[in-house]
Amino acid sequence: MPVPVPRQKAFPAAESGQAQTVPHGGGPSAAQALPKEATVEKNTRDTAHAHSTNLTLLLIEDDPGGSPIVPDLLDQAGKPIRVRTARNLTEAGRLLTDDVHCILLDLALSAPGRAGADDDELAVLKHVLELAPRHAVLALTASGDAERGAEAVRVGAQDYLFRDELDGRLLSRAIRYAVERKRSDTAERRLAEGRLRAQENRRLERGLLPTPLLDGASLRFAARYRPGRSRALLGGDFYDAVRTPDGTVHAMIGDVCGHGPDEAALGVELRIAWRALTLAGLCGDELLNTLQQVLEHERADDEIFATLCTVDIAPDGRRAGLCLAGHPAPLVAHPGRPAKLLPYDNNGPALGLLPGARWPRMQVELGAEWSLMLYTDGLIEGRVGADGERLGQDGMVEMVRRQLAEGLRGEALLRAAVNEVRDLNGGELTDDVAVVLLDREP
Repeated sequence: MPVPVPRQKAFPAAESGQAQTVPHGGGPSAAQALPKEATVEKNTRDTAHAHSTNLTLLLIEDDPGGSPIVPDLLDQAGKPIRVRTARNLTEAGRLLTDDVHCILLDLALSAPGRAGADDDELAVLKHVLELAPRHAVLALTASGDAERGAEAVRVGAQDYLFRDELDGRLLSRAIRYAVERKRSDTAERRLAEGRLRAQENRRLERGLLPTPLLDGASLRFAARYRPGRSRALLGGDFYDAVRTPDGTVHAMIGDVCGHGPDEAALGVELRIAWRALTLAGLCGDELLNTLQQVLEHERADDEIFATLCTVDIAPDGRRAGLCLAGHPAPLVAHPGRPAKLLPYDNNGPALGLLPGARWPRMQVELGAEWSLMLYTDGLIEGRVGADGERLGQDGMVEMVRRQLAEGLRGEALLRAAVNEVRDLNGGELTDDVAVVLLDREP
């Protein structure tokens, strides 16, 4: 039956590879990048909005009506700066709306409930910073009290001013400076938070990539993984390989439709479920039926499905069982013979499409020396040439035959295959790509 094609979304990608010569294990490596375009774009919009509207100042002091410092304030464009006045912090809380850009705070003002206590001279400032964490704050102090003003800046104010030295021009300039500095501080903090989240996500995604359990097997293992999501390390494709106590080597590769974090999480769940079920002794139709139940329970939408290919290689390495759930057939290569696809006439439906579906297990003769390549459809759906045709399975087989003839093996073969498919596509592939290679040599 035709292979279901996961929905696609065009993004560049990061790439990771994994290689293992049994019995030694290997881990993935990944390209890393820091997403920050969203932060830059938002800051640009915020700046443009601030420059297109009048500035609003909230003045908080005991006697704002008698203050000589607030009349005739103009912004950089010559527009008047609106001034709101508050006699205490309770009144300031009512006047502190989203259109206020800056707060001018008299540090001589008493904090709520303190009645002039002097053990913390900046208590009122700290209260305002908690009340208005997104607003620029100017501290107003007595002339010559530079130490107190500097301490106010260390606590969180954008600048400090001397009451006795103020005039309209100086205050207008200080307000503009405080607003821009607060915006810059906010952008820097968001960037740092984004960088931290990106680092945590990378550590999490790397931890979710599999480490094959193949100790004692006479096979070589290699893998290549390339998610379609921009700057991601993990996509909806998944793979794994384990050796059970009877000496059978089990390998699988799958593809959850879609490319978002939900699809990546579902792929990880299916991979972990496959490993647990395989180590518990399930295989073939029984295993796939249980995986379908897991998918149906965990998916966010009834339209989500997953394709899957599983192989179980006998302890002598000469034959294997193959199950296909809507997935492309693996490629097998023998010395002196051209690489070819394994039979796929009994390909069952993708997981999650048909309740009560069955997945026949086909017996495949491998021989004494062979290479078996499992892959997701991202490897065969890249474009080729100006007419935009897909590479397809036939094109992939011809490509791998040529690369094998050039002497490429293992990780080098997978790296060359993924890179050539990307080059033929004329740029980054839009779909997730996962490729697994198992080799047996006498």
